[in-house]
This record gives sequence, structure tokens and C-alpha cells, in this order.
Amino acid sequence: MRKTFKLGVILAAGLMLVSSVSFAGNEDRVGQAGAQQLLINPWARSSGWGGANSASATGLEAMYWNVAGMSFTRKTEVMFNHTRWLVGSDININAFGFSQKLGEASVLGLGIMTMDFGDIPITTVDLPEGDNGTFSPQFMNFGLSYAKIFSNRIYGGITVRVVSESISNLNSMGFCFDAGIQYVTSVGDRSKERNKDNLQFGIALKNVGPPMQYSGDGMSIRAVLNSGSNITLEQRSAQFELPSLLNIGITYHYRMSEDNRLSFAGTFTSNSFSKDQYRAGLEYAYKNYVMLRGGYVYEADVTNKDVTTTDLAGPVAGMTLRLPVGKEKVSSIDLDYAYQLTNRFAGVHSLGIRIAL
Repeated sequence: MRKTFKLGVILAAGLMLVSSVSFAGNEDRVGQAGAQQLLINPWARSSGWGGANSASATGLEAMYWNVAGMSFTRKTEVMFNHTRWLVGSDININAFGFSQKLGEASVLGLGIMTMDFGDIPITTVDLPEGDNGTFSPQFMNFGLSYAKIFSNRIYGGITVRVVSESISNLNSMGFCFDAGIQYVTSVGDRSKERNKDNLQFGIALKNVGPPMQYSGDGMSIRAVLNSGSNITLEQRSAQFELPSLLNIGITYHYRMSEDNRLSFAGTFTSNSFSKDQYRAGLEYAYKNYVMLRGGYVYEADVTNKDVTTTDLAGPVAGMTLRLPVGKEKVSSIDLDYAYQLTNRFAGVHSLGIRIAL
């Protein structure tokens, strides 16, 4: 017990040290990164916390905040999720995920997220009103993840993600890596079952990869020389960086009784191309059949619409309804919902279904 507690204290000190080193955000680099879809959480359950549960995210959904948590997959998980992004902008996000336990300690998973922008009018110099048909951008990312249980306290994982953005005559494709570690320990009298494994720490590095660049016929210009010959001039677009970030999280589970649990979570997000963010969340669970959660995402000037750099910071809320299936009731069908208040538009609604076998 003493050894475990000491390890927990050492890890906590390390987390605070990394947090202090990474304290300063990068406000001067706002807008310099591309592939912003990588910053969108496509899953409803963790969205209801505002991402505060990066230290305790478990199962397939952990692929986004901290892939180490995917190692908690019991056997098989399948998830579907639909998000109405910035209601009023006509942007919809669909996500699908699958994870499978391999042996006693390893889990393999995949996740796909696509964005639907609807039909956008094509405008040209000659037809500025857009009477020239429509186009629809195609944004997608595909992630393949591997997570492993190293001990009953330490869990780790890594994700390789392919990122794709395109329109009819222009496209860009790249890849990036995510990596994360979770550490589980106990505080209080471990002789009581409800004090077992009630404190979790986590560190995750996300969206680390080489720069991306657009190419295609959209970068070409046709011209006519004085001699009457037709030529095509191809331009090169500038490269852009990926929005890498670091998450440092902690979660404490207070088990009031066998049937009631209250969890407190916090995450510090150090962004390479925007302001740092602080996420705090609270979840109440009754027998893990009903879970109610809420949170707040804070960054500097978040309430000032004139200078804030994000529309997503602010209050969030969500809930989960779990329906056990099977004789042993260890399998379940879960329905997740989350709502995030935004500075502009009419918020973000996310609805998902999870099948755990």
C-alpha cells in the first residue's frame, strides 16, 4: 500500500511539473495550424464532461482523449455517434468505432470520423451569386489504435491516424500519432471495497505528425500565350502544421455506497497553436445504469466574444442510460447524449449508442 501511494505521489508531482513547464499557451500561433477536425471530439460520453475525464476515459471512447483507457475494454465494443456541430452551420459529424480484446492484456481498435458540410454553392468571378452548381468538402480521419495492460496499475496505448481533406479538385492527406498512459491507484482505507482504485492519473500526447499540404487541379491556372498556345501553370500551396497538444488529467471516484458513485475530474490541455485550456467535470452514477455529468471548459478571455479564439469553451452537460443484457448482465447497450454551449450558433448536440459485449 505504501509503495503504491508513493508511486501515486511521484506521478502527481511529475504531472504538476509538466503542467508548470507547459503553462504558457501559444496565442501568437492561433490560426497557423490546419486539420482542425483533429480537435473535435466525436464521442458523446466524454463530450458531456468537456474532456475533463482524460485520466479515466475507458473503452473504445478513450481513443480520442487518452488511448491508454482503451485497454479497459472487457471483450468487444462497437460505437456509433452523430453530432450536430455548431447548430445553424449545417455541419454534421458521424463517427464509428470498434475495439476487440486480444488475449489477456491487449486491445486493438479502430475509429472513423467523417464531417458533412452539406452542399455549398460554387462561386466564380463571372458568377459571384453561385449559379454554377454546388460542391461538398470531404473531411475524414481514420485511426488504428493499440492499447496494453502493463500491470494492474499502469495502462498505455498508441494510435496511428490518417487525416484526409478534399474537395472536387483539391486534396490533402497526412498522418499523425497519439500516445497515452494512465495510472490507477487508491487513497484511503483499502480494506473497504469502495476505496479500491479510486484515483487515476493520465498523460496523453495528441496529433503529432509531419506537415500537410494541398495539391490537385485546383492549384492549376490555364493561360493563353501571345502566340496563341495554351499552357497550364501549377502552383504549390504552403505546408501547414497539425494542431498537436498535451493532456494532463486526474480523476477521483468517491463511492458513497455500493450503488452510488460521484466522480471529480480535471484536465489541463496545453495547445501548440492556441490558448491553454482547463477542463473540470463531475459525474454521478447510480449502479452504472444512469450517469449524469457536467463540466466547464475554461481558457483566457472565454467570455469575451470579441477576443476569444474558440466557440467551444464553456459549460457542457450530458447523460448515459445503460441497459444490461444477457444472463450475467455484464454486456450492455448504452445511450449517450451531450450538449455543449457555444459563444455563437446554437450549441453542439451529440448522440451516440454503445454496444459492449
